[in-house]
Amino acid sequence: MNERLNGINVFVQAVEAGSFSAAAVKLHQTRSAVAKSIARLEERLGVRLFHRTTRSQNLTEAGQSYYERCVRALAELDAGEACIGTGRSEPTGRLRISVPVLFGRQFVAPLMMDLAQRYPQLAVDISFSDRVVDLVDEGFDLGLRVGPLPNTTSLAARHLGHQRMLVCASPSYVKEHGAPKDVQEIPQHAGIVYSRGRVVKEWTVAMAGGRTLDLLPQQRMLLDDLQVIADAAARGMGLAWLPCWLVAPYVKRGELKVLFDCGVMEASRMHLVWPHTPYMPAKLRVAIDKLLEVTPIYLASAEENSAIPRVRQRKDKPNTRS
Repeated sequence: MNERLNGINVFVQAVEAGSFSAAAVKLHQTRSAVAKSIARLEERLGVRLFHRTTRSQNLTEAGQSYYERCVRALAELDAGEACIGTGRSEPTGRLRISVPVLFGRQFVAPLMMDLAQRYPQLAVDISFSDRVVDLVDEGFDLGLRVGPLPNTTSLAARHLGHQRMLVCASPSYVKEHGAPKDVQEIPQHAGIVYSRGRVVKEWTVAMAGGRTLDLLPQQRMLLDDLQVIADAAARGMGLAWLPCWLVAPYVKRGELKVLFDCGVMEASRMHLVWPHTPYMPAKLRVAIDKLLEVTPIYLASAEENSAIPRVRQRKDKPNTRS
């Protein structure tokens, strides 16, 4: 059994190090010893785990699947040790996190860098992707999700906050073109609109009585990057519909003004999610605690100590298309 577990550990290290030689250095073994351990593992499993050439080694499809399961198995062992051993209270091992690209880059990554500096035995592996990854199948310890969560018993979750959407514009745009008096006037203004794969994202506004209103400004620019949309709005190109955490630094620098708070909707809820296990490893616990401590302050409002204009309604039927 010990040899079996050792073979799994060597295999995981070889994958994560990128080569047998690098894994050998990390494991304080020779390259030959690592190669023999992998060969014995492949023989026992009856499959080839790596495609080997003189210049590279890549996982086979079976190797990728086996790797993801080995990572989860080793994480469970770490969790068990953390549960029964007070000497293992400091987080150790590799923490794999999946986060949305822009929010992850601006807020999650710096926090995880802080953790990695604080805990030398903690290795942080962050994947930046706007797709919804399968945490269990893809071997992630923690993920950040925007929107309603699926009804499943395989994931645990903590509510992080709401991604409030705001309509904003630069002071120069407002000076030249004026500001819409209410949201129904937005279609009369030029806007920078998010579009991907020729699909245009409408601007959703929460109204009284739980209703929502979908509308669009005149589409002066179509972009598929929120950061570039914010930059374009700051240059006076038109109105923009952006999350509060992205707008905040532009507001503080005086580059954007918040015109309307579009309210809180179920689709804007943000959660931390992780595979449900009987025990939580120390590495996962400290990451969740850090994110819950710091991140929510970016999800409340774009302006500190300043009221955001509320949505006003008028009685006539709005024109919701440009």
